[in-house]
Amino acid sequence: MIFRQFFESASSTYTYLIASRKGGEALLIDPVIEKVDLYMRVLSELDLKLVKAVDTHCHADHITALGRLRDETHCVTVMGKNTDVDVVSMRVDDGDSIDIENISLQVLYTPGHTSDSYCFRMEDRIFTGDTLLIRGTGRTDFQHGNPHDAYNSLFGKILTLPDDMLVYPGHDYKGETVSTIGEEKAFNPRLQVSSAEAYAEIMDNLNLPNPKLMDEAVPANLAIGFHADDPMITECSLTCEQAQSKLGDDQTLFVDLRESSERERDGIIPSSVHAPYPAIESAIKPGGLLHAMATQTGKMLLLYCAYGERSALALKDVKEAGIDNACHLIGGIDAWTKSKSPLEF
Repeated sequence: MIFRQFFESASSTYTYLIASRKGGEALLIDPVIEKVDLYMRVLSELDLKLVKAVDTHCHADHITALGRLRDETHCVTVMGKNTDVDVVSMRVDDGDSIDIENISLQVLYTPGHTSDSYCFRMEDRIFTGDTLLIRGTGRTDFQHGNPHDAYNSLFGKILTLPDDMLVYPGHDYKGETVSTIGEEKAFNPRLQVSSAEAYAEIMDNLNLPNPKLMDEAVPANLAIGFHADDPMITECSLTCEQAQSKLGDDQTLFVDLRESSERERDGIIPSSVHAPYPAIESAIKPGGLLHAMATQTGKMLLLYCAYGERSALALKDVKEAGIDNACHLIGGIDAWTKSKSPLEF
């Protein structure tokens, strides 16, 4: 396994790069916009394809690199279901997994630091964001934070994991890089409490100043969605009402770009075919699935995903590959469901 821990000094943020092999798929956890050039260099040097960029929560102390990485690499942006961020490609919930080639992260919903805080667990390690720090825990006094929720997340989920599990936090302000569950249970001063009320007493009296970049970072991080202003995309975008009129049309083929787990969880548009977004490059080449569908059947390809981000990016690639008879669904399956359009499970 390839594993790298990057550090951004202004906000003391750790970013994690994970891949199963050189030349394979990779993901980044909590990338910082100032470090994009570094991430891109390492990805290139290790011949890695960035497939997913993940944030543990909406950050208040730095600007996320999710949007820029998506624009530069067409990776899938991932956050928890409870985030207020405008658009990400994929939203995950407690018990879901975030998967790339030979790597799987189990999703744990751990509110408390913020209402949209999540942790991601592998077999031998957990990425705790700001929920659990080395000899500390994330503050609970803004972004819908709640010390009682934090206590339940810590003692009900994270600290029930094996003592030898490695803890990789989202920040460290003292130069430490890794801990274990057992160490934190034994030596973390904020965890030496016997009740949620005792923990809340500690957290409610920290009296910490707001992060220096909070007024800039939070609005920026809430608005990272892909906003297509390319005529190539806007002229070929359908609303749910327009797409509904294509159901049962022999000349239209609905193409679902989501992963199998999303399809199983949220349903599919009837008669859709499945063409996962990470394989879009090969799918639109001669001999590929989408290329064959477009050129051999003459049907219009109607691409859709979860929220319209992957389908808009894919549409641009499809058009640039010379496949003109294609469009995408604005708002994806989320908008489709809200409009009470037909679904199959």
